[in-house]
Amino acid sequence: MFLNAFLILGISYLSGAIPTAFLAGKLLKGIDIRQVGSGNIGATNVFRSVGKIAGASVLIIDILKGVIPVLLTSHFAPQSGMEIYKILAGLAAICGHNWTIFLNFKGGKGVATSAGVLLTLAPTATFIAFALFVLIVAITRYISAGSILAASLLPPLVWYLNPGQTELFYFVLVIAILIALKHLPNIKRLLKHEEHKFSFRKN
Repeated sequence: MFLNAFLILGISYLSGAIPTAFLAGKLLKGIDIRQVGSGNIGATNVFRSVGKIAGASVLIIDILKGVIPVLLTSHFAPQSGMEIYKILAGLAAICGHNWTIFLNFKGGKGVATSAGVLLTLAPTATFIAFALFVLIVAITRYISAGSILAASLLPPLVWYLNPGQTELFYFVLVIAILIALKHLPNIKRLLKHEEHKFSFRKN
């Protein structure tokens, strides 16, 4: 059982740790995504600095980095405690994205990978939060504001829509806190009206 848990966590972390945005910048444009635009290693910065197709591709892959480890856990983890294994696999994937071993433990903000994890664990709550994200971004054009508000909505949604799943609720609460902490610089810029608005046009 310990070996299974170790393998699941290790594989999940490495899945999340694939630096998709960094690779897109290097392979498609020969740039270090950390040195251009916002400097963030995520899909939004790829949209701005590399292009729409590259940004969309990074977004999809980053979501899959959360989906795949949780789905694989269903096949390899023991049935006893399966939900806990899925949660741990999801957390490992998110940590891999946020603190990737391939870039000196500096990574993205984990929104897309967290969304992928939650799509498999709490799909209804995730779709509602995503709808709020789209609405906020459509109104304000601030990706960061949409991400923060959608993440903050997830814990109460999971509490209401997934009654009795205490472990899942606390896991989602941790994710929401991580996303908020990762967005602290964005929050400061939003308060100063200095945050960059999202545009499909490449910088």
